[in-house]
Amino acid sequence: MTSPLHEATLWQLGPVPVTGSMLTSCGITLVLGTGSFILRRRLRSEPGKWQAIVEVIVTTLLEQIEEVTRRDGRRYLPLLGSLFLFLLLANSLSLFPGLVPPTERLETVIALGLTVFVSVYYFGIRRHGLRSYLKHFVEPTPLLLPIHMLSEVTRTFSLMMRLFGNIMSHGLILSVIVSVAGLLVPIPIILFGLLTGTVQAYIFTILATVYVAAAVEDHPQTSSGPDHKETVAT
Repeated sequence: MTSPLHEATLWQLGPVPVTGSMLTSCGITLVLGTGSFILRRRLRSEPGKWQAIVEVIVTTLLEQIEEVTRRDGRRYLPLLGSLFLFLLLANSLSLFPGLVPPTERLETVIALGLTVFVSVYYFGIRRHGLRSYLKHFVEPTPLLLPIHMLSEVTRTFSLMMRLFGNIMSHGLILSVIVSVAGLLVPIPIILFGLLTGTVQAYIFTILATVYVAAAVEDHPQTSSGPDHKETVAT
């Protein structure tokens, strides 16, 4: 019996195995990138239907980010907005016959988790400076360093596994129902999966926002840094 965690290799690209989820992820990225490029070139002062929809999505995401971080969210919007849109589209692929959401695969969720992990450090160091940001890991005592590091790893692992578990379990349930009941009966399950995928995209993005907000918040002993002027101004 084949493990649900196993994915067949389509072909080898040097040392890199190319799988279906990799191609699907690249396809989603291409669709989002191409769509963004086209919409940007067609921006108008009086928005049409598609521009209005995009503006609502962007404005809503920006408001959510600023509500969590309590600072200008425009510098975090490209990352967090892209994560949400990628996950929203990826989790919805079960609507299309023959396509499997790439978030059902460990490789994809690990890549997403590592993206958030690295981005948190990037924004934290950019906000406070390298020395000041790393210093808070040993405050108020260096004895807490292992606990801080364990927390960084476990929260990223939890972020990945929450997404992976929910999307993969829905895919397994759907495949079992299809094999037993045929193609028409699982339609309510597919629609419920669409709702679940949307919720999971939102939760993943909000948790990533919380992690970024924690990294850029002002620490009690932080009095200077690359963005200190922003703190004073706000």
